[in-house]
Amino acid sequence: MRPPQPHLLSPTGLRRLGSAVRKAVEPAIRRGFHLYWRMSRGLTLGVRGLVVDEAGRIFLVKHTYVRGWHLPGGGVEPGETLLDALARELKEEGNIDLLAPPALHAVYFNTRVSRRDHVALFVIGAFRQPAPPVPDREIMAHGFFATDALPEGTVASVRARIAEVLMGAPTAQRW
Repeated sequence: MRPPQPHLLSPTGLRRLGSAVRKAVEPAIRRGFHLYWRMSRGLTLGVRGLVVDEAGRIFLVKHTYVRGWHLPGGGVEPGETLLDALARELKEEGNIDLLAPPALHAVYFNTRVSRRDHVALFVIGAFRQPAPPVPDREIMAHGFFATDALPEGTVASVRARIAEVLMGAPTAQRW
């Protein structure tokens, strides 16, 4: 025999009704928010720094939330210039301070993030790193690596950018 069902207006009945309504309506709401986000969102822009030390080694970081070794960098926040974003990201991810304006190498279309994302790559030779960065919730590992001894897991886009900047490979349009 089935236990009696709670009255629709009882607290248990309202919770069940709310849960059922939410399950029915949630996909439509999610689609609506997604459509709004896609229509209202402009281009996104990121910065990456190819930091080269006196020995010709490249600074790479390993994030906690994505596989592989990457160039330091991230998104440009509203109201921030490219150079401000680059300086902030280098400080956050590598405890690296710019000593001179970096050279803009190229701007790439990055379809891995969205069909509206672009990445500006800067080459940095004039910098200081007062102390090695301390691993945190975002960066689990970091280091300077010789181009012929990059760590296992260095992503293809980083290898391609190193080849473009240091070895004269043609500059791609896509990250």
